[in-house]
Amino acid sequence: MADAAAHYPVEFLAAVARVLRDEGGYVNNPDDPGGETNYGISKRSYPDLDIAHLTREQAIEIYFRDWWRKFRFGELPSGIAAKAFDLAVNMGAGAAVRCLQRALRACGRLVAEDGVIGDATIVAALDCAPAALMAALRSEAAGYYRALATAARLEGRNDEFLRGWLNRAYE
Repeated sequence: MADAAAHYPVEFLAAVARVLRDEGGYVNNPDDPGGETNYGISKRSYPDLDIAHLTREQAIEIYFRDWWRKFRFGELPSGIAAKAFDLAVNMGAGAAVRCLQRALRACGRLVAEDGVIGDATIVAALDCAPAALMAALRSEAAGYYRALATAARLEGRNDEFLRGWLNRAYE
């Protein structure tokens, strides 16, 4: 990632390093809701991409263009941006942003829970105590993952990913 440092903001590089660590390399587990992925990039989201041969550099480019900039993570406080970005890669951007918005509401900031990082969400996040917001965001993410695992059990599927999801929520 040394070459990438010249092209990307420092906050993004730290956030994407965490995502790449959490997501790992190529996975094609039929029980994984994400389906075929490499570095967390899914075939479902990028059907024309050769996921099995995706390079780390290509994944970084996709994350910057299609996630960091598109969803405005970089406009949030850096620690919150990195956490929300990591969650978005795992649970989807809309779900992660709704977790952030519920966390903001738990911290007393009245924002809409619309799943979009807009100006009101950014202003509220910048105005919130970072430690309180991070704690609330972790709690909201854990709740989301627990609900996902419960739904899987109710549908007769295994909830084998819950432990890893909770680790991700709380780290």
